[in-house]
Amino acid sequence: MDKRSLEHLAGRFRESETRTEILRVELAAAIRQAATDDVPQKDICEATGYTRQQVRRIVKAETERDSAPVAPAGHNEGTA
Repeated sequence: MDKRSLEHLAGRFRESETRTEILRVELAAAIRQAATDDVPQKDICEATGYTRQQVRRIVKAETERDSAPVAPAGHNEGTA
C-alpha cells in the first residue's frame, strides 16, 4: 500500500466517523420523539437494537438537559 492510498482510506474513515456522529444525533432525536409520542419502549428497542437501559439514558439525557439551571451571563461557576 502506498502513502496516497493510505491517505485516501484514512480520509474516507474520517468522513464515515462524521456521518456516524450525525446519524447518532438524528437517531437519538427520533428515539426521544418516539418516547414523547408514547411509542412503547419495547418497540423502540426492537426498531433500534438498543437495550431498554440505552433508550432510557437517551430520553433521560434530553430531560436533564432541558431542566438544567442556566447560569447568568458572565457568571463562571466555581469561582468566588
